[in-house]
Amino acid sequence: MNFDQITKVVSDFVWGIPLIMLILAAGLFLTIRTHFVQIKHFGKSIKIMFTGNNSEGKGEISSFSALCVALSATIGTGNIVGVATAIAAGGPGALFWMLVAAFFGMATKYAEGFLAIKYRHFDEKGNVSGGPFYYIEKGMGKKWTWLAKLFAIFGALAGLMGIGTITQVNSISSAIGSFFDPNNDNVAFTIGKNSYSWAVVIGGALVALATALVVIGGIKRISYVSTIVVPFMAILYAAAVIIILCCNITRVPAALLEIFKGAFNPASVTGGVVGSMFIAIQEGVAKGVFSNEAGLGSAPIATASAKTDNAVHEGLVTMTGTFIDTIIICTLTGLAVILGGSWNKGLEGVAITMDAFKSGLSLPSQVSSFILMICLVFFAFTTILGWDFYGEKCLDYLSNGNKYVKFTYRILYILAVLVGPYLTVAAVWNIANIFNGLMALPNIIALLALSSVIAKETNAYVEVKKKNLK
Repeated sequence: MNFDQITKVVSDFVWGIPLIMLILAAGLFLTIRTHFVQIKHFGKSIKIMFTGNNSEGKGEISSFSALCVALSATIGTGNIVGVATAIAAGGPGALFWMLVAAFFGMATKYAEGFLAIKYRHFDEKGNVSGGPFYYIEKGMGKKWTWLAKLFAIFGALAGLMGIGTITQVNSISSAIGSFFDPNNDNVAFTIGKNSYSWAVVIGGALVALATALVVIGGIKRISYVSTIVVPFMAILYAAAVIIILCCNITRVPAALLEIFKGAFNPASVTGGVVGSMFIAIQEGVAKGVFSNEAGLGSAPIATASAKTDNAVHEGLVTMTGTFIDTIIICTLTGLAVILGGSWNKGLEGVAITMDAFKSGLSLPSQVSSFILMICLVFFAFTTILGWDFYGEKCLDYLSNGNKYVKFTYRILYILAVLVGPYLTVAAVWNIANIFNGLMALPNIIALLALSSVIAKETNAYVEVKKKNLK
């Protein structure tokens, strides 16, 4: 068994049924403890997101900017490729279970956002840090510091060793190369059996340069770029898919029926091609959790920087991230893939979504491919930015804010982006998945341990609101 196979086995084990069910069960538990916060206070969360939280509170960036930083890391290639892969493996019903996971994941994200503000840390210069490592240490007590450090180690490694760097830039350079030089006619150089075109070389270098210009500026520059790019890329992608739905509006009801029937009886839709209801649930929940990161503990690292003193309000803003990422963007991708039957043509990965765009948009295939390429580039680039921030904050906690450690991490991060297009990514993806999954374990333990604090203060907030209305 070679290294790639070993990492694949470990990755499959980490992201197996126990972890998936643990994350889903935690979401259900927190939903009940907060009295269905994602339903009762959804309108309030949208209002706060657009009108702002407490701008006079302590912090470094606005609540909306913190949300955009978190979304920059969660809205990525998984929204384009992961959804298509889930449906290809589990049938249209996988999308239903993805939405179920997202619904309960909103309560998980609320809890993460709440704890991020309640237990965040300010240094002597007023700089703020927060996330699972601080709410584990401050909320659960010093004796659990080892668990907090474990989370920080997993987070820093997940950012540097794949999920934030190599895998993302590889997706970008591959998309650029496939569009500008699909036959690899203009080869720049060859490494072993692999040849790399000038399109790949130039595209990778530009991404590395753009990454350096942004990440060296720290959280404020990352938040500034994310605040501009994230809404733009989400609207662009959503608009493209909505056009596909409008062009095929008469087939949408049938697609929705396929999703519902496939959730409980996949064979009735697929003819037994993709297997059982169990596979539909596994694929939908796993890809949903991986897409919106509810339970992984990454988003609260960004949330802690928000200018607010109201933990409940920031929790409400944070949970909108899952709604935008999965319930809106992933649903749009899934419908486009199902409408065109692209999931059932024997295609893999991005080729599935590419086929959906080509068949669904009433445009020349080159134009459709270009639109999807642009979306992929923006989605992956913002993921690079978001995960650099996460990794730096994890190292801040481990090194007590040592500026030399942070600078070294930034340099290594930029170098990883620079060499990413030329590395074999199979093992890197597996390693990144392993660390990403391992991040969830300390975080879920903390969410469950501190659930009484979350419930008590959330309910107290609701009671105060009721009294004010009387």
